[in-house]
Amino acid sequence: MAILLLAEHDNRTLSDQTARALTAAREIGSEIHVLVAGKDANAAAGEAAKLAGVSKVLLADSDALANNLAEPLAALIVSIAGGYDTIIAAATASAKNVMPRVAALLDVAQVSEIIAVVSPDTFKRPIYAGNAIQTVQTTDAKKVITVRAAAFQPSDAGGSVAIEAVQAAADPGLSSFVKDAISSSDRPELTSAKIVISGGRALGSSEKFKEVILPVAEKLGAAVGASRAAVDAGYAPNDWQVGQTGKVVAPQLYIACGISGAIQHLAGMKDSKFIVAINKDADAPIFQVADYGLVADLFDVLPEFEKAL
Repeated sequence: MAILLLAEHDNRTLSDQTARALTAAREIGSEIHVLVAGKDANAAAGEAAKLAGVSKVLLADSDALANNLAEPLAALIVSIAGGYDTIIAAATASAKNVMPRVAALLDVAQVSEIIAVVSPDTFKRPIYAGNAIQTVQTTDAKKVITVRAAAFQPSDAGGSVAIEAVQAAADPGLSSFVKDAISSSDRPELTSAKIVISGGRALGSSEKFKEVILPVAEKLGAAVGASRAAVDAGYAPNDWQVGQTGKVVAPQLYIACGISGAIQHLAGMKDSKFIVAINKDADAPIFQVADYGLVADLFDVLPEFEKAL
């Protein structure tokens, strides 16, 4: 049977996370249908139709689906689930809200945040903050899966498939949209950026974050991240947090500034291709995973680095 991939989008553009989840789906099976659910999301559906490996795009257009509310979206997925034995999505904030509801409505166990596909019913996923890898085999007739997108390369464009309209399910009416409060930035989105520079509690204040981290990020065209300690201290906003309880990133280059390297932070960035650590403490755990380490004061190094760029 076919695989249903839930697309991540903003009704205008398709998220890179969908292309990464598609790579995982292609390792499970070859008949993949992408569900684009939203309002006036034709442009996002068009992008999905161009991804290599997609067999069909399903476009559900409804006012109830305009704002990614979990209940109507879960109802839609369940209404068309009969034709699929696998339902999969990238483990984004939206999918983490929707997919457990789908699993519960289908009375199956979800397999969360897989990082590798062993076979169509067997997967690998991290546990204990990434310190152990668990191999899970599911015997459920329908598999509900979320994918840790950072573990997979995005599928390339190159396809051209039909877009088929599907009827939205009846809105359960269990929730209503009030408003969005979304931070905007000229910098790349954290989970899809090729370069990430992150700061830790050693920065000491939000002012120092702006003074030494942001200028380097601007020069590098990098996204900005932060450790949980920095976020908890109020030095950086919540959506910058990288780690087990924040965002999982896997950029080409990750620069950790004043971050000790706690286990929960490493779980969010250890898959980065190159890791550079700057820390005054030569015994900081971050140096154990870093490809390049500099034992120095970040307040001396970063301004010099920014001038050299």
